[in-house]
Amino acid sequence: MTAPTVLPAVTDREPPLPEPLGPDVVAEYGTELQTTRVLRAPDGGFLWWHGPGAQVPGPLLAPAAQLVPLLPDDTGAALLTVPRRAGEGLLHRVAGPASAAAWLRDFRPQARALVAHSLVAAARALRALHAVPAPPPGSLPLGAPPGLGRLRHWARGSGGLHERVLAHWGARRMERLLGWADDLAPDPAAGRPPAGLTPVHGWASLGALVPPLSRGRVALLTGEDLGLGRPELDLGWLLGELVELAWTTPHQEPSDLQRLLLDAYGSGPDPVRVGRSAVLRVVTHMQDFAAYRGWDDELLGYIAFTAELIDEEGRRAVPQGES
Repeated sequence: MTAPTVLPAVTDREPPLPEPLGPDVVAEYGTELQTTRVLRAPDGGFLWWHGPGAQVPGPLLAPAAQLVPLLPDDTGAALLTVPRRAGEGLLHRVAGPASAAAWLRDFRPQARALVAHSLVAAARALRALHAVPAPPPGSLPLGAPPGLGRLRHWARGSGGLHERVLAHWGARRMERLLGWADDLAPDPAAGRPPAGLTPVHGWASLGALVPPLSRGRVALLTGEDLGLGRPELDLGWLLGELVELAWTTPHQEPSDLQRLLLDAYGSGPDPVRVGRSAVLRVVTHMQDFAAYRGWDDELLGYIAFTAELIDEEGRRAVPQGES
């Protein structure tokens, strides 16, 4: 296989575009972490703008976006969309107005087929991203993905959720979780990184995966959370979302989608690390919800659920131990 073409390093050197506003907005939502705005583009496509939430100082940047491979149309891989700066946020051009997460709430068979197709495309794109050589240490501001940074900060801190979690989990589960985070995406401050690290998407999720509305390619919004880690981190992140979906929505059975993702990615990933990454994803979502939306009694259920996931090392995310 030939090495993937990598985009030129221009993303954060170009002058920013204006923040997109106006009558063409078709959706807007967010938390105190991030705001998302979706607009119709003049060419018939769509613009996805991510801006800083109330607790996040702007502007948002994608300083390592030049590592993202430019994948030809005939690869069957999702388009890894590199954003342009726009106002205080980042702007992606895609072919759809709704994410795979939204399509999964549509129970028509064709909607689930569209999600399945998108997951296969995402797996192929992630495989190509993980094949990009890691840059030399210090050449780019590339460390552990921001989501894991927030998780580490919360796990070593205090606060209402932290206290409730420790009371239910015990300190040993928290220590295991931090150990998994250090293995999958080491903190750069901890010393020289181990072998086996690659560029990782950092937030490979159903919410960042955008199927086309009619024509065009599946897109995986890429850039804001790029980091350095093990490939299993990105796979587990997506699989963890499917596990969480099955728990919160009992009529959702994710095993077919999990297998499609793993089969499309191919051999190589360690299933144990993939499962542990899935646990990190669910815990990060729990922590982010409490931090950026506030306390909800639903989090009590999450505390118990995540304790189960830690104890089983996320095995339910990797059907029949496949990888």
